[in-house]
Amino acid sequence: MRRGFVRALDVALHAGVSRSAVSRCFTPGASVSDTVRMRVEASARALGYRVNRLAQTLHTERSSLVGVVGSNLANPYLAVQLADLTAALVEEDLQCLLMNASGDGKDLRRSLQLLLEYRVRAVVVLSGAPHHSLVRECLDNGVRVVLINRTVDSALADIIAFDAEQGGRLAAERLIADGRRRVAVVQSASKTLSKQQRAEAFRARMAEAGVEVVTWARGGNSYTAGEEAARALLGQGGIDGVFCVTDELGLGFLNTARHALARRIPEEVSLIAFDDVPQAAWSSHAMTTIRQPVAELNRAVIEALTRDTAGDRRPFVRKIPVTLVERGTTLPGR
Repeated sequence: MRRGFVRALDVALHAGVSRSAVSRCFTPGASVSDTVRMRVEASARALGYRVNRLAQTLHTERSSLVGVVGSNLANPYLAVQLADLTAALVEEDLQCLLMNASGDGKDLRRSLQLLLEYRVRAVVVLSGAPHHSLVRECLDNGVRVVLINRTVDSALADIIAFDAEQGGRLAAERLIADGRRRVAVVQSASKTLSKQQRAEAFRARMAEAGVEVVTWARGGNSYTAGEEAARALLGQGGIDGVFCVTDELGLGFLNTARHALARRIPEEVSLIAFDDVPQAAWSSHAMTTIRQPVAELNRAVIEALTRDTAGDRRPFVRKIPVTLVERGTTLPGR
């Protein structure tokens, strides 16, 4: 039994043609006779040959590899985002090289350096914000950097973000319309920019309406943190409206309020979360949330990756609107 991949040279020997003829047969647009192509393709099928895309990349100006860097990949929203993004990349004949980074500066730096070694076409950063020197290093190597819901001290990176401030205001205005007068905002202890913006915009809109806001900001962005927030906030009494800056926090808060604390949602407490992960729409939850449209986000990513820059280094910037998705089990109807 043969060990290792079938080589182009093996196909050439089997078909009785040159090694360069095999290469031309698998290079779009290359000149080769129909007779030679048929012989090469038949030999490739017989031997189980597959083109070495990594080797091809070394001889072309543009790689088909796109590096994607993220952390906390088990997060429901990131899972949906990655599934849609990888499918969109395939549609463009691009391949994803996924790096699971912690999101801290050291780990992110190492991930970007490894991706440069693989000669990727571009890097999409889902978690963390690289230092401007890293962005510069990527650009100097012909690799664009696309930041999702992030910012960086550089005018060089492409930035695609949902309108976090709009989402925070939408949540506040709906709770105000619901007549809630003592509300809480639940966020993790992390300093993620987009989540901070959601909470800050919520508090600002509530302040305009003269509504008191209690802030709970502990732990990670997790279901468990949502549980802890529910016990802490509802145990005090008086809270009648809650905005959780992610659905994970919201689901933990919702289930704890209903099942552990026996609170009536939404009669006693209205709840709005943020993201609209699939679990939010499950009939057991039916949670009102701010929707971040994944498909629209990834269309913008593909646009940034495939546009013809012709040496233009100006960043691609796109802010994507969000919408409120009302579900009656956590928010009364108007």
